[in-house]
Amino acid sequence: MSDTFQTPAAVDPRLLEVLVCPVSRGPLTYDRQRQELVSKGARLAYPIRDGVPIMLVDEARKLD
Repeated sequence: MSDTFQTPAAVDPRLLEVLVCPVSRGPLTYDRQRQELVSKGARLAYPIRDGVPIMLVDEARKLD
């Protein structure tokens, strides 16, 4: 077994179908370059760390 974790190049589209923003309950879009899930309704971006979406409001970045 390898000690190296491979970060996925993309988020599974099925995951995006079931995940919603915890604030707005709206859909999320995947920003591949920043490795974030973006909620346009709440104007927040949730980070993806080691391939895992961090859906905590305290961890989200506010969008301008």
